[in-house]
Amino acid sequence: MERHVRLLRILVGLWGGLAMLVGVSMLLLATGAWAEFRQSLGTAVEFAAGLTTVVFAGIGAFALLWGGTHAWAATLLRRRRPLGRVLTLALALVNLLVLPFGTALGVYALWILLTDDGRRLFEPAR
Repeated sequence: MERHVRLLRILVGLWGGLAMLVGVSMLLLATGAWAEFRQSLGTAVEFAAGLTTVVFAGIGAFALLWGGTHAWAATLLRRRRPLGRVLTLALALVNLLVLPFGTALGVYALWILLTDDGRRLFEPAR
């Protein structure tokens, strides 16, 4: 079971890293849309450029937060903290909706962390 938790930690960290990469990319796109918005003030393109800026910035900020949460969960899994198990389980439930890779990661995380052996790895030392 130790091997599975180690693999899960790596996969959660990679998933978080990819999400943060998407977040940075979206923020860069939002910067470009903002530049277009500033140049198009008073024209018909103004509304579209402003809306694009807001949407890209919102998606970018959410992706950075989502990826950062996954990276934090991976760190907590590495340290065998009970909060890491709970956080990863919560993220796994949401990841089930992200087809196809998030679903696979979510199912794997649920399978590993809900077994008795997986649960025992995260119990506080007595």
